Formats: sequence, structure tokens, C-alpha cells
Amino acid sequence: MKNRVIKLFLTFFRIGLFTFGGGYAMIPLMQRETVEKNGWISDDDILEIIAIAESTPGPIAINSATFIGYKTAGVIGSVAATLGTVLPSFIIILIISFFLRQFQDIQAVKFAFNGIRAGVLALLIKAWWNMFKKMPKHSVAYAIATGAFVVSAFTDVNILIVITGCGIVGLVTSIIAGRRIKQ
Repeated sequence: MKNRVIKLFLTFFRIGLFTFGGGYAMIPLMQRETVEKNGWISDDDILEIIAIAESTPGPIAINSATFIGYKTAGVIGSVAATLGTVLPSFIIILIISFFLRQFQDIQAVKFAFNGIRAGVLALLIKAWWNMFKKMPKHSVAYAIATGAFVVSAFTDVNILIVITGCGIVGLVTSIIAGRRIKQ
């Protein structure tokens, strides 16, 4: 158990250290490390964890790390994974805060951040693609995904309302489908 907790911390520390762009950019790395490389959880688990992490208050990366850590090694695992995710950013931001004013106007620094943004976009598209491939393949799922995208991308509706609405539509749809099967 102790070795697993240490490995959880180090894995999430590495994810936190080498991921730029926030929580959504971390999702493909979390999936690769926790599902493919270490086999701590399944592909279905990661999809459920991300859905729950997105639905709960707080950053998705931290929520996901907490849930993965808990599923892998209980409460101590959730603490280790969460600290591993948060600590690198805290350390980096602390260091940068001392030096940023001196370097913020250097053209090379501006270009580097433009490159990082482009890389983050690629990671987000990869995360979307992986989740799309694992999404149920039926018209209701496509309609929910399309509707959620349109509402969240082109309106100012709070994302929690969008997620809640998607959950309600999914629940109602499954209840209706269950009744049809019984008849």
C-alpha cells in the first residue's frame, strides 16, 4: 500500500509538473498513466471520474486526481494524488512570481507561451477525441453532446446548468428506454 501511495504521488507530481494549460490538458496524461501504463483503473472508470470531476466544484484536474487516488488507494491515495497534482504548480508559480516582471517583455518568452498554447490546444483535442470514441454511439448521446457544446460555446449559460441538464436528459432517456423494454 505504501509503495502504491508513493507511486500515485510521483505519477501525479509528474503530470502536474509537465502539463501546461490547466486541467483539461491533464486528462489525456491521467488516462495514459492511470489506465494504460499502471492499470489502476479502467477506461470506463476514467470516463466516470471525469464526468464526476466536471460536475463537482473545483478544478477538474484536482477533482480527477482526488477520485483516482481514492479509487486506487483510499483516502491516503486521494491525498497523495491531489498533493502530487497541486504541488508542482504551486512551486512553479512561487518561483515565477519572483522573476516574471523581469522577463515578461522579452519577445522569446512571448513566443514560448504562444507555442505552449498551441500544444495545449492539441492536448485538448486529443482528450475530446478519446472521450468521443468511448461515448455511447446512439442518437441521444450525439444530441446531448451537440447540444451541450452549442450551449456552452455560444451562450453564457453556466456550465453547471449545462451538465445538470445533460444528466437530466440522460436519466429521462434511460427511464423511457427502460419502460419500452418492459412493455
